[in-house]
Order: sequence, then C-alpha cells, then structure tokens
Amino acid sequence: MDVKIALLRGINVGGKRKILMADLRQLLEQSGFENPKTYIQSGNVVFKNDSENSEIAEKIEQSIAGTYGFEVPVIVKSAKDFEKIVDENPFREIGAIENLHLTFLKKKPSKSDIENIQTFNFPNDKFIVNNDCIYLYCQGPYHKTKLSNTFFEKKLSTGTTTRNWKTTLKLLEIANSF
Repeated sequence: MDVKIALLRGINVGGKRKILMADLRQLLEQSGFENPKTYIQSGNVVFKNDSENSEIAEKIEQSIAGTYGFEVPVIVKSAKDFEKIVDENPFREIGAIENLHLTFLKKKPSKSDIENIQTFNFPNDKFIVNNDCIYLYCQGPYHKTKLSNTFFEKKLSTGTTTRNWKTTLKLLEIANSF
C-alpha cells in the first residue's frame, strides 16, 4: 500500500471546527485507511491507502462532514510526492527553518493565474509556485505575511493549506518510517 499524507485545513484553530486527533485517527480507520498517525493538533495525518489522492481527500471530507457537521478542506499527497516537494525547496539554503513554509494547493493553477500572481511583490516575503505547491520565505512571522491561504486561494482559484517547514519535515519523517 502507498503511504499518504493528508493535510486538513483550519481545524482546532481558535476553538473552531474542533476534532481530537484520537477521534480523527478512529474516523480514518473506520473509513478504511490503514494505520493512521497524526502529528500535532492542526490536522496532519499519515496513513496507508492505494486510492487516488483526490478520492482520498473527498472521502475524508465527507467522513468529517457526516460525523462533525462541518466542512474541512483536505489535500492529500503521496509520500513520494511529498519527498520531491521537500527536496525541491528553492529557499532551503537561504532561510532559517522558521522562515520557511509550504502552501499546498488542491489543484495545479492555470498558467494565466500563475503569471498574474507573479506580478505581486512583497518586500520581506518571497514565494515560488511549483506545480501544486508554493514555497514561501517569510522574514517575519507567518501570521503577519500577506501571503496567506486566503491570498493564494483568491489569486489561484484553488483551495490551499500551509505548513511550516518544521511540520513539513516531520510529516516526511513519519511517512518514511512506515
């Protein structure tokens, strides 16, 4: 079976859309995902499953909506794709780990949307769109950048979720331990 990483957006933030990780693991097991492991409270799950990433994301979204009564966007990557994304980070050499972030996209944006977004310039922050992810370098704290999930969703017409570099590396480590 393939190792997959599911990234849930916006759970357990500010007391809204609360899902305990033990309950999430149980929900995924009941939905047919093998050996789900969660990392921190913000919706990161590593598990085994052979279905297509988009099918897995939809199944998790439906399971959460049916169980909790609210929608949670989910993006799924294979461990192999995740490793490639990590290896290709163009900012790894120039920034400290606390300055690096990765925004995952639900789908690859159109060429015109990518060209349009590249016209934006933020003096302290940099970004590079690469297929279905965006590498971020933020000089200050992420919560103060203009390069938020909302910014990218509006400009690229797709769902997003962002992880800091430390979390990204930890998820890859968990995936590689399967």
